[in-house]
Amino acid sequence: MHAAYSRQTEHQVLTLPPRGEGPPPPAALNRLSTKPTNYELFHLLSLLYIRNLAISNNQGRVLGNSAMSKTLDRISSPCCGNDEKHKQKSDCENSEERMKVGFLKKAKSASIKLRSSLRNKIRRRKDVGVCEIEDIREIEEEKVVDAFRQALIADDLLPERFDDYHVMLRFLKARKFRIEAAKVMWANMLQWRKDFGADTIMEDLDFKELNEVQQYYPHGYHGVDKDGRPVYIERLGMIDLDMLLQITTVDRFVRYQVQEFERTLASRFPACSVVANRHIDSSTTILDVQGLGIMSLGRPVIDFIKLVQKIDNDNYPETLHRMFIINAGPGFRLIWNTVKPLLDPDTTSKIQVLGSKYQGKLLEAIDESELPEFLGGCCTCAIEGGCLRSDKGPWKDQNILKMSLNAQMHAIQRATISDNEES
Repeated sequence: MHAAYSRQTEHQVLTLPPRGEGPPPPAALNRLSTKPTNYELFHLLSLLYIRNLAISNNQGRVLGNSAMSKTLDRISSPCCGNDEKHKQKSDCENSEERMKVGFLKKAKSASIKLRSSLRNKIRRRKDVGVCEIEDIREIEEEKVVDAFRQALIADDLLPERFDDYHVMLRFLKARKFRIEAAKVMWANMLQWRKDFGADTIMEDLDFKELNEVQQYYPHGYHGVDKDGRPVYIERLGMIDLDMLLQITTVDRFVRYQVQEFERTLASRFPACSVVANRHIDSSTTILDVQGLGIMSLGRPVIDFIKLVQKIDNDNYPETLHRMFIINAGPGFRLIWNTVKPLLDPDTTSKIQVLGSKYQGKLLEAIDESELPEFLGGCCTCAIEGGCLRSDKGPWKDQNILKMSLNAQMHAIQRATISDNEES
């Protein structure tokens, strides 16, 4: 797994040939969402026929664009010093050359019309919101994912909604690409979802107390980082658990957290993927721990944080790209230095603990327009009642959400075709 991988991409963009090189090969036409018309096929065949006529008598190969142009010039223009040769040509030869010139001109015109038609088809696909996201994969990882997938199918552990390359890859990464360990983790996840009701929690839970909860536990998604990942912010130092428990219960709040995990997978990551034109399934997190010390971290707060963290790690692995812990005072640093050796090195490598001068580091990763003013950015989200209540991001754009849905459906179709070809 640590060797340098060669890279390949599933997404191939249809490129039209330069002017004069003729139409794309039939394989390229097959990738269009609509079939070519009889008119286009006729001109395609005509052009291929003409290109076969234009063969060099001396070299025996198809003439290129420049050679074909010179051939046309020689045929259509008188050649200096060769008048006697032209006079000796029979009427039949002259007639044949005139027909060839006319046919070549018609073929060139047909080629231009065909390229224009292909461009219009691609444009129409964009107009209806068809979006194909670039999907670059490591060859070695793809082999392991395929083996993992076959192992899940053999044990009847692969529901259709989870038959996704990137989801399986996340679980493999969480278990260091050990297939058996990842399979146990996967099976536990499916059982947890069934017991918890995660599959229907988006419809089942109406968390009406959210606005009040925000007063005593400020948190929320806000914008994207410079790589297009969603940014999640928590002001952990401002949490008031006593007041929070007067508004809601621990069980309801945990269910709300799971609902947000599901919302991120269902809409935030796909919308960000459309805008970034590449697959995104992780986020950037900012934890503001100003005022948080040993005394403020009572047992109930610690237990709650551990519970949510366990649900996240066990059932939504590898969804954290990086974390900034800011405004870390001496008390928090003491806690961090105690906890850090107990954490996985891969996890700690994603975390930066910063003091009060954190703005420069945040602005390296997040544009100031995407960062709230209280964190050194220039966004206030005044209309939405504050940045942490705005849920600002591409997932709020209905057109982008439609495009992300189309992209997901297109990916499912490609996977189905691939499975059918393999079988």
